[in-house]
Amino acid sequence: MAGSDPLGVTAIPNPGTPSRRGSIRGISAVLLPVDNTGAIDWEGFAAHVDRTVAAGIVPAVNMDTGHVHHLDGDARRRVLGVAREVIGPAVPGDLVAGACVVDGVGEPFDERGYLAECEPILAAGATPVLFPSHGLNAGSDGETVTRIGTLARRLPAFIGFELSTAFHPAGRILSLTAYRDLLHIPNCVGAKHSSLSRRLEWERLAVRDRERPAFHVYTGNDLAIDMVRSGSDWLLGLSTAAPAAFARRDAWLLAGDLRAHELDDALQALGSFTFRTPVPAYKHSMAQVLQLRGWIGCDAPFPGSPRRPDSDREILATILARIDEAVGA
Repeated sequence: MAGSDPLGVTAIPNPGTPSRRGSIRGISAVLLPVDNTGAIDWEGFAAHVDRTVAAGIVPAVNMDTGHVHHLDGDARRRVLGVAREVIGPAVPGDLVAGACVVDGVGEPFDERGYLAECEPILAAGATPVLFPSHGLNAGSDGETVTRIGTLARRLPAFIGFELSTAFHPAGRILSLTAYRDLLHIPNCVGAKHSSLSRRLEWERLAVRDRERPAFHVYTGNDLAIDMVRSGSDWLLGLSTAAPAAFARRDAWLLAGDLRAHELDDALQALGSFTFRTPVPAYKHSMAQVLQLRGWIGCDAPFPGSPRRPDSDREILATILARIDEAVGA
């Protein structure tokens, strides 16, 4: 298989090879649960941040899995405050948070809005993820990267974000040429890639390996979580369903333990089921999983979010049992 981009990417990393490095950086987008009145379950959220950190996984808050588009500024700041309180004193890289501007088609790029969103993130000692918006992604790929570069001049470090419109209408997947330009913004430490395409991600890994090996390609492909075998790191919504199992999978992969593959298959079964069309309903699936685990008290979808049928719970329970068996629980 070969890439068709003019950058000359004619080969991709072999998907059967192990990770190119001695570590896999995992970041889990933490679900923001609600109670049966639709109010945020702050206790359940705090407990799940703690559970994620205890597994050795970096939590990401105010992401799509955290319903960031449905939160006002006060709620976003409280999410940050709760996460920081749970984690403890800031250590570089221990918390990631989405910087989200909610706009509509045709609205201009809101530079001040993004910087205002980044202020509390930086104050909390977290790394911002520049969430897509219509204004940020309007026009050409080059214009999008130029806008990101404008924001970069005001930030110590940040993570970029390519997002398929299957997740959100403001999403954009850059050309490989524009991706290379993003990769060469010095304080862009990595980028989440959520195209749900192995081919596009493999092309990015090839450019990364050639031009900036320290750059993190964070797979957001919940339908192909084994992209870590090709050299990706990960920032996934699926992982909020099983942070400890993801941590175990990574440790086994790096150790060459063959049990990693059966655990990966079990986790992928969960991803394939919960990220089916309509994709945004995966967030309700995650609430169902957390409630089945006894980690939250209510599995209701966040107000305004699509829901899955109650009959999914029986299937989810079967998949969770398979994960537990693979982990050895």
